[in-house]
Amino acid sequence: MVNISESAGSKIQEMLAAEGSSDLFLRIGVKEGGCTGFSYGMGFDDEKHDNDKVFQVQGLTVVVDEDSAKYLYGVEIDWKESAMGGGFTIHNPNAVATCGCGQSFRTAADAGKPNPDTC
Repeated sequence: MVNISESAGSKIQEMLAAEGSSDLFLRIGVKEGGCTGFSYGMGFDDEKHDNDKVFQVQGLTVVVDEDSAKYLYGVEIDWKESAMGGGFTIHNPNAVATCGCGQSFRTAADAGKPNPDTC
């Protein structure tokens, strides 16, 4: 469902280790908003819900809620280093438009609820 590059997987493992809890997993989701219609959310969680999809990628337990899954199918998450530091990048094959910052998108079937003041 979601692809995580080796470099992103290593960075996420490093961040998980810094949290100091073996009960945490990576939660990835989508919510309405952002300048293009939907925005990504990614963070650590320790609570699973009945409608969650759970899978393993790069040695990580990844959880996606059922509503977000349709927007995240085939997403590729990578970690890029630069002179200014590093950051995660998201390539979403379902997106027909994205914003300049890369954190917001819309699909051909759903435009979400854009908020142009968020970029």
